[in-house]
Amino acid sequence: MQHIDGKFKSSDGLELYCRAWKPDSEPKAVFAVVHGYGEHSGRYLNPVNYFVPRGLALYAYDLRGHGKSPGQRGHINKFGEYLADTDAFLKFVRSQEPGRQVFLLGHSLGGLIVAAYAEDHSSELPGLIMSSAFLRLKMPVPGWKLLMGRVLSSLAPASSMPNDLPAHLLSHDPAIGVYDNDPWNHHVFTARWSTEVMAAQLQALNRAGQIKTPVLVMYAGDDQIADPEGSAFFFQRLAVADKTEHRYNGYYHEIFNETGKEAVFKDLEAWLAGRV
Repeated sequence: MQHIDGKFKSSDGLELYCRAWKPDSEPKAVFAVVHGYGEHSGRYLNPVNYFVPRGLALYAYDLRGHGKSPGQRGHINKFGEYLADTDAFLKFVRSQEPGRQVFLLGHSLGGLIVAAYAEDHSSELPGLIMSSAFLRLKMPVPGWKLLMGRVLSSLAPASSMPNDLPAHLLSHDPAIGVYDNDPWNHHVFTARWSTEVMAAQLQALNRAGQIKTPVLVMYAGDDQIADPEGSAFFFQRLAVADKTEHRYNGYYHEIFNETGKEAVFKDLEAWLAGRV
């Protein structure tokens, strides 16, 4: 297996960090991974260790304001920045893997990003994979906090607030509890990030019918972070005939890091089997 680190430029000139894992032989196809909020591209070693020995390459990048990429932690000026970054990322991956199929895969916030991206670019994608997409928030948020976020988004958009994400709700695997000790994770978001993401969630759900590429929707049935009913509703709204849904009851948010992750990988492998 080869591990490669690199950078690419987004449309506004920001240099974003990325990494790739490639089999020693020519890859059969490629995953382009968009990670979740507060984490980074280095947390996808479980799919790497499963799929790369099976002949697939995996590329992942750190979102702006995340991991080793520049930018204020947990901040965007507009959701479109994530979409432009993902577009630049895909162009970079395709330049590195000419002629290969590149499947776009997003987890959590990344799931929201890839859904929104595919609604305008699905003709360019051989397939879309969503993991516990952050289409609705499961954790309750007090009304005063939502109001404060809207006010601050206008008056002080870059003001940071701590998130209340408990690491033990990510997975039943005790090893995932080290999330809080990972220096490349962060635990803040800004007021503008919050309002932009909430608006993007609503838009992504409303525009799901515009996706024309095959879609695999995978999500945790006991997710306490991203509402599983958001993924179920998104799946129902899809108009494309080639769509597949897997709900993993008893699983927490990070299905690729769960104690039952092998079942998830086998379902993903089966979905890919007729496409690569």
